Amino acid sequence: MAERWPARLNHAWRVFGTGLSFAVFGLGGLLLGGLLFPLLFLVRHPARRRSLARRLVQFSFASHVGLMRRLGVMTYEIRGAERLQRNGLLILANHPTLIDVVLLIAQLPNADCVVKQAVACNPFMRGPVRAAGYVSNDDGAGLIDDCIAAVQAGGNLVIFPEGTRTVPGQPLRLQRGAANIAVRGRLDITPVRITCTPPTLTKGQKWYRVPSRRFHVQLEVGEDLPIAPFLAVAGDTPRGDALAARRVTDHLAHYFDFAGEPSRAGT
Repeated sequence: MAERWPARLNHAWRVFGTGLSFAVFGLGGLLLGGLLFPLLFLVRHPARRRSLARRLVQFSFASHVGLMRRLGVMTYEIRGAERLQRNGLLILANHPTLIDVVLLIAQLPNADCVVKQAVACNPFMRGPVRAAGYVSNDDGAGLIDDCIAAVQAGGNLVIFPEGTRTVPGQPLRLQRGAANIAVRGRLDITPVRITCTPPTLTKGQKWYRVPSRRFHVQLEVGEDLPIAPFLAVAGDTPRGDALAARRVTDHLAHYFDFAGEPSRAGT
């Protein structure tokens, strides 16, 4: 029985560390939204204010990832990180776990996101969303145009084509919105394939259901996926754009849905 105590203590510590991480994240959001982000509106130049806000988000997310690693909850590895150090990217990623959002944006000093209308209207999030200039999805008709404009303005737009976290054991189901942005905007895609071993913080999983060991997240930033070949095959017409978007979606589904274990090396 005594030989099992170390494993039990390790498990208990990771439950505590995970809970502490969520609590710190929530308190940090209140602090940023209630105190720091309102101060950014003292900066009159909108572009400067947006840049500062996005860097503040990146710093806070990177600090949170660092906290989880120091607590022994997780390790992570970024492959091809240099490809994210550019502007004007359309970044499409799969979405296996809750933490991958934080980990990906932590790598991007100029990250742009599509946020739900409820988030944009939340009293604690309204300030950060406005200051950072994130795209709101309340305008369904103009959402694709807004996303294209965000990338063309130099932002790094992060989208998860699944629209929600992957359901474990189920095939990937990608929505075509992200592909439509790439096709209509004639934008190349920077794909990011994310794996988490063991799986944790998946859709529907309680935060306290921690895995048997600390989990490892790997972000693999692939070479840019040119959009031109999809357009050339489909033809330069509205019907051709719809066909190209379907083919891009199928390609991404195959790209993200692969069998393989990420490296166990942590960062």
